[in-house]
Amino acid sequence: MQNDVAVIGMDDGKKNVINHKVLDELEAAFDRTESDGAKAILFKGREGSFCAGYDISVMTGDDPETLDGYREKLVRRKQEWARDGHLLTEGAVTNRSTDRLPPGQRLVEKWPVLDLGVQPEIPRDKWIFTVHGLVKNSVRWKWDDFVAQPQVTMTSDIHCVTGWSRYDNAWTGVHIAHLLDIWEPEPAARHCLMYCSDGYTTNIRLDRLADEDVLLAHTWEEEPLTKEHGGPVRVVIPRWYFWKSAKWIRRIEFLGEDEKGFWEDRGYHNEGDPWKQERYG
Repeated sequence: MQNDVAVIGMDDGKKNVINHKVLDELEAAFDRTESDGAKAILFKGREGSFCAGYDISVMTGDDPETLDGYREKLVRRKQEWARDGHLLTEGAVTNRSTDRLPPGQRLVEKWPVLDLGVQPEIPRDKWIFTVHGLVKNSVRWKWDDFVAQPQVTMTSDIHCVTGWSRYDNAWTGVHIAHLLDIWEPEPAARHCLMYCSDGYTTNIRLDRLADEDVLLAHTWEEEPLTKEHGGPVRVVIPRWYFWKSAKWIRRIEFLGEDEKGFWEDRGYHNEGDPWKQERYG
């Protein structure tokens, strides 16, 4: 501590790479700064080398215990956020028609990467997408079947439950409203559960999936979606917090009764309206 400023230094004797051990030590250091009453934090590396970035071998290695540990820690942190009401602004409810930025959000220019610790590598020629459940026409599409559908480009905003928003994202893909005409949900269908290649799931009401701005997107800003951002294909549901916009989409199941997804079952709100701050529920 230097007056009210906490100084945290990284020095692993090499290149200052980030790995799980370093993250654990940083978390402990941040906890100490809070208990010490720090008003600011100065974060620095050893002379000549601040940080070489994340140790990719940790995330792409063959050690499932490492990945499971990362996921468990992430889940615990998000569940703590839900319990503590992290980022909730008391009494702040805005109108999506007049207030572009929802309460508790901050604008960013870059697009942060968030996932459960796994970023599956899925070549377009290996991608398989299935639709089943309460639909008249189940499908099992390959890439060529998907891109044979009418393509549209739309611009929308991203609002992440972790507190950041990014304006004017240009997506190219297929309107889900068009796809619903092909799949023909049964009259009893009211809800959908989306399954992803990393094991993630999320739910959405069928009427919201049918909104005119909802896409199965394969392109962002005129470039193919990278695997970090859910490529080759992800769902884009702009009116709701972005955890509903499933990455690495591989399957959609149509249901009569609601079934919670990964985060909805771990403390997140079942709806996820940013303008109502439906972060947790």
